[in-house]
Amino acid sequence: MRIGVVFPQTEIGSQAADIRAYATGVERLGFQHLLAYDHVLGADPTVHQGWSGPYDIRTTFHEPMVLFGYLSAICTLELVTGIIILPQRQTALVAKQAAEVDLLCGGHLRLGVGLGWNAVEYEALGKPFRARGAMLEEQVPLLRELWTGGAVTHRGRFERVTGAGLAPAPLQRPIPIWFGAQTSPALRRAGRMGDGWFPQVPPGPRLDEARAEVAAGAESAGRDPNSLSMEGRVSLRPGELDKLVDQVGSWERAGASHVSVNTMGAGLGGVDGHLEALEELARQLGLRERSA
Repeated sequence: MRIGVVFPQTEIGSQAADIRAYATGVERLGFQHLLAYDHVLGADPTVHQGWSGPYDIRTTFHEPMVLFGYLSAICTLELVTGIIILPQRQTALVAKQAAEVDLLCGGHLRLGVGLGWNAVEYEALGKPFRARGAMLEEQVPLLRELWTGGAVTHRGRFERVTGAGLAPAPLQRPIPIWFGAQTSPALRRAGRMGDGWFPQVPPGPRLDEARAEVAAGAESAGRDPNSLSMEGRVSLRPGELDKLVDQVGSWERAGASHVSVNTMGAGLGGVDGHLEALEELARQLGLRERSA
């Protein structure tokens, strides 16, 4: 099982030197990938009365594709969007950006996609919130066609391409697409269309139920459910490092191919605090030995 980190963008600030220190630090410790969340805009709770989302206008989010272009020059980590809110974005532009990142990082991009939940963002980006599921289903095969074909012609409900293509092509043809999913339709979509998926529940009965939905989606499309990879996520809480190690083991026993460690919310402060916690975790997990 490959072990990576969640980029702690809401806590380490916006200085390029801090981003560099974090990325090179986690690579040195033996972690194998870096996963970044995506939000283009935050909502202002004073305007949107009753706002209950976990993020707002004050929460820092780096733009994943630009961030990954920078990281490609300073580390060799696998770079993962976990997830990018695909229906908010122009499909052809995402295909172009992802292809460029894949080239720059040496074919180490994994594109996680999902629907998102923030209608405020959809409005500002000029995309219909209620049609986002149908949009995603059309976007994914178009992305793959743009990454693997020459001239593409596509006529769909939301997308129109006439004899056009992108160059240069990515190293991975196609770039792997993973799905974030927690509802039944989203889980089945992941099974039908994904190379892998990000569960939103921990190992146990709820994960078993989610896996059954993913498997049903895969089988409906004539796919082998075992061909899909799975990435779990664990979150550090103050004073609970030993518990986190046990949770990583639980994901490995559950058959996860990857797991990401989230250190946000543990009161670690800036870059140094996050790296110190990850250094101890790496020691307990034996990551240095694994990376040797």
